[in-house]
Amino acid sequence: MKDGFIKCGAGTPKIIVGDCMSNAKEIVRLIKQADEKGIKLLALPELCVSGYTCGDLFLQDALLDGVERAIEYILKESKRADTVVAFGAPLRNKGKLFNCAVVIYKGEIIGVTPKINIPEYGEFYEARHFACGRDMDYEEIEVAGHVVQFGQLLYINDSSLRDYAFGVEICEDLWVADPPSIELCKRGARIILNLSASNEVVGKSEYRRNLVAVQSGKLDCAYVYASAGDGESTTDTVFAGHNVIAESGNILAESKLFSNSLIYTDIDVKKLSYERRRKSTVRCEEQEVYAVFGQKLSDNKLTRKFSPTPFVPSDEERRSERCELILDMQANGMKKRIEHTNSQKLVIGLSGGLDSALALLVTAKAIDILKRDRKDILAVTMPCFGTTKRTKSNAEVLANGLGVDFCEVNISKSVEQHFEDIGQSKEDLSVTFENAQARERTQVLMDIANKHGGLVVGTGDLSELALGWATYNGDHMSMYGVNASIPKTLVRYLVKYYADTCESENVKKALYDILDTPVSPELLPSKGEEISQQTENIVGPYELHDFFLYYILRWGYSPKKVYRIATKTFESKYDNGTILKWLRSFYKRFFAQQFKRSCIPDGVKVGSVTLSPRGDWRMPSDASAKLWLDELESIDN
Repeated sequence: MKDGFIKCGAGTPKIIVGDCMSNAKEIVRLIKQADEKGIKLLALPELCVSGYTCGDLFLQDALLDGVERAIEYILKESKRADTVVAFGAPLRNKGKLFNCAVVIYKGEIIGVTPKINIPEYGEFYEARHFACGRDMDYEEIEVAGHVVQFGQLLYINDSSLRDYAFGVEICEDLWVADPPSIELCKRGARIILNLSASNEVVGKSEYRRNLVAVQSGKLDCAYVYASAGDGESTTDTVFAGHNVIAESGNILAESKLFSNSLIYTDIDVKKLSYERRRKSTVRCEEQEVYAVFGQKLSDNKLTRKFSPTPFVPSDEERRSERCELILDMQANGMKKRIEHTNSQKLVIGLSGGLDSALALLVTAKAIDILKRDRKDILAVTMPCFGTTKRTKSNAEVLANGLGVDFCEVNISKSVEQHFEDIGQSKEDLSVTFENAQARERTQVLMDIANKHGGLVVGTGDLSELALGWATYNGDHMSMYGVNASIPKTLVRYLVKYYADTCESENVKKALYDILDTPVSPELLPSKGEEISQQTENIVGPYELHDFFLYYILRWGYSPKKVYRIATKTFESKYDNGTILKWLRSFYKRFFAQQFKRSCIPDGVKVGSVTLSPRGDWRMPSDASAKLWLDELESIDN
């Protein structure tokens, strides 16, 4: 449970309808299996002690007495398991029968939750046997000789991890317009367990899956759904044991239909708490009465996997759809700015690198939407001391292939004159040597734009903004930044998607070579035709920085937590020392370079992580990074 990760599971025991003791033994087997796997919170199906399909047998004392004996057996046999378990059973209370979830831990019943919404349609006729549990909070019920709480309860771990709080609803409760999970999450539950016996018909599994995902997204919670499977009566229905675990709208684990399997994953309750704090529309009305248990916090081994490219879908089809959508969003943002400013010319500094290539592709798309001539775009290449023939050639081929205007402005003499004016030696390859070139290029672009009644399109991306890898008042400035919320790892996929789908062979050839070119600002003299200055050798691998960026900004992960998941995710590519080195560098640069982000140009937001000072990220430029760096220093690497 370290770092807020709770290993949660959903299992389906093979049951025998009406044979409560056999079912109890199968439930105990699953509990012990879950404990061996380190599962701390386990959901089992609705009415699994008796079987969901008992029909009028539910009214027989013989069955109900058998349920009580079975529960006593489960309590006795699960005392050693460090797993909180919720399982379904029919229970008598105040002369009525209730469809209940029994929650146990180390041989004790924490509480009992009754089903609220009783279906009476189609193949369901539960009202024939069961009463509704609505408005029955904080009552008492006797179960197998134990007097426990009965009602729509919230269970909270009484240890230091207060974010570990869960509630329980049963099957139909999820399918109605006002599920109990809404109230439970308002009370503070981060995890919802659903004990279900949802039969299978064509198309239902997909609907069920979407329902679970959407509910977890709407409530900023994790949703653990366990359903009945093999062993239930097939007189008129069949049950597939469809188990699903979702978090914040994403499916993390799912069973194969008709497999009666145990699925599990690590739920991040701290992440869920962060998201609720972040959203001003989340209502919290935490109650004073809870059922409490004391589960020991442990340094659990993570089984959950994290994508090494969180900004880029791993599925090729989804990735293509995402790339098309992002290009449309960028282009339509650019289109609106062109219309508003009535710009006669769109001026882009085209270096032959990835970022400027993407900016040009997006601008061409915007011009196409406006049904204007692509000659209204002017691509400017500005060679200087570090420019190689390869990048300069790619810039020209790309511009010609797209049918835009193209010109070359060699800035070498202008920069040399500037060096003479300020007393800077050309042999002194300091930051002044580099930044003077970047600022001269921006001046050229701005003045050309003024000359043509145009607008300078910015090319810098989100990763560069995070690291401050931009010359202040140089490439840092433009009149509209189309790439401002595109991380470097995604830039590459967008350019590749365009290359793969475009019709021009010349454009394809140029883009593929640009993709194969090392990322570089080309501000230091080249070694022949070899690029001497490679960005990732200086600031670190962009795949690591984008990974850090996503989990730090989107989910508020602490430095130790980011380090932990990064070492797990990249263990086959980077050693722990390398990851720690670049994570430390990320925090230092991120805090030190905020002043550059405080005055960046407008740019369209396309994803959940952006650094616009007018939108998602507001931070003082002189905030200290000490707390974050101190936490990294405490890591025993």
